[in-house]
Amino acid sequence: MKSQYLTRELVEKIGGQIVRGDVEPGGSLPVEADLAKQYQTSRTVVREAVKMLTAKGLVGSRPRRGTYVEPESDWNILDPDVLRWILQRRFSFSLMRDFLIAREGIEPKAAAAAATRQDREAIAKIGRKLDEMRDAADGWEDSLESDIGFHVAILHASGNRFFVQFSHVIETALRFSIRLTNSEKGVTAASIPDHAKLFEAIDRGDAQAAEDAAQALLTEAIRLLDSRASRKDDDGKSAIRDVA
Repeated sequence: MKSQYLTRELVEKIGGQIVRGDVEPGGSLPVEADLAKQYQTSRTVVREAVKMLTAKGLVGSRPRRGTYVEPESDWNILDPDVLRWILQRRFSFSLMRDFLIAREGIEPKAAAAAATRQDREAIAKIGRKLDEMRDAADGWEDSLESDIGFHVAILHASGNRFFVQFSHVIETALRFSIRLTNSEKGVTAASIPDHAKLFEAIDRGDAQAAEDAAQALLTEAIRLLDSRASRKDDDGKSAIRDVA
């Protein structure tokens, strides 16, 4: 639908501007008619875009005040778009570390659940993603996409609807964290043996081994993130090159 595309495009533009700080928290957005004129679109598209931005926690509205920007503390960082805009604005080691710690509460348990549940079709998909990671190491597949696909496939294989709901935000943040941790290791792709160990535990139904293998991947990622954050450039700022 063209209107849906236009709405999504407008959300991307305004949302990105808000997160970049083009409009200060508490600042007002132009009225509906002015936004429609500014972005050369219909008032209906503007209205729907504002609804979506409200759901993301970026804007609020009140009678006589109109639509205004909410403080960053109210933004929904579990929304994939909001998280992506924040990470594109400025890479935050503390935010990424919080994200990795949050993953510790999800992915090891998801791996254990996948091993226990033994949905053979879902497990086969994890295996295919591992094969794609192997192909990526040989230059035949995209290493980032295959790595992300592997982790997301485990969430789906868990059969837990709440874990599955996290897949979109985990996919978004992985696009930043994988680049960083691989860069810190001095490689361009993830460790195949470590991921294979996780898959094999799930495949044979060993829930504890699957949980341990998933935890080991995250523990290593946190270690690498902390190592990168502790290094300083000549100007005293944390070295974050090659992350974006």
